[in-house]
Amino acid sequence: MKISKYLHSCLVFEQDGYKLLFDPGKFSFAGGEVTAPMFADVQSIIITHIHPDHFDLEILKSIVDLNNAKVYTNAQVGEQLTKAGLPFELIAEGDLNIGPFKLKAFPVTHEPLLDNPIPQMTGFLINDKVLHGVDSLNDELLPYKGVELLLLVTMAPFANELKIASFADKIQPKQILPVHDGYAKEFFVKQRYQNYKRHFEQQGIQFHEIYKVGDSVTI
Repeated sequence: MKISKYLHSCLVFEQDGYKLLFDPGKFSFAGGEVTAPMFADVQSIIITHIHPDHFDLEILKSIVDLNNAKVYTNAQVGEQLTKAGLPFELIAEGDLNIGPFKLKAFPVTHEPLLDNPIPQMTGFLINDKVLHGVDSLNDELLPYKGVELLLLVTMAPFANELKIASFADKIQPKQILPVHDGYAKEFFVKQRYQNYKRHFEQQGIQFHEIYKVGDSVTI
């Protein structure tokens, strides 16, 4: 299973020739480095929640127009897709198979934001190996302690490095793929990721310093 990052929280999972895209939001497309044609061969798309850095209707439409990919999402995002006439499959809590991927979907609590309501958010365990808690650093994810790979928020208005590292220390994954870093310029991302890497290496956790468009890991 190959996981490629396209800035912030936009990820492509690839296995057996099948591509599954997560959260093509505004932050990934804002600078022009990431464009819809990059995802022309994606077969399915998952939207985890309604925040614009994860979901943008026009961006989503531009991708689906290219590949007719099937969209999967929760009820809150689904309301917006229904209004726009964009078909989707509602994600219910529990097991879900998309192509060769085995997913376990579960509700997860978004971290609090200033003067903003908490959105409905769906997290995933992918192929029993990858924990995608999206924008949560909550102890409700502790049942997945020891997972092979954690997709870890590393920059956010709702967290600092101490909170982020403390959460990952509790989860104790074997590997970490950093996400949610579209707020910062490359020189700063690189500097902070070196800091995270030093911290997690002390615990035997491999931190992948991935921040450039299309960089990937394989597990």
